[in-house]
Amino acid sequence: MTDVNEAPAADAPQITLGDMATMVQVVDLCSKRGAFEGPELETVGGLRSRIVAFVEANQPKDEPAPEGAVPEVEAEVVEEAEEA
Repeated sequence: MTDVNEAPAADAPQITLGDMATMVQVVDLCSKRGAFEGPELETVGGLRSRIVAFVEANQPKDEPAPEGAVPEVEAEVVEEAEEA
C-alpha cells in the first residue's frame, strides 16, 4: 500500500488570515451601525472572539497583524428638525 498525498486543487477557494481580519472588521462595523439585535450579540461576539483567537494563534511571530480591507466610513448624522 502506498501513501498518496494529494495537494489541494489550484482553483480551490482559500481563506487567508487577512480575510479573517477583514471578517472581524465587518463584524465591528455592523455592530457599530446597530445591525445586530440584543439576543444576537452573544453569538456574533463569540464568533468574533474565535476568529481573533485563530488569527492570533496562526500568525507568524515575526509578522505584523494582518490588516483587513474594510474601509471605515463615517455614518451620516441626520439631525431632526427642531419643533417650533
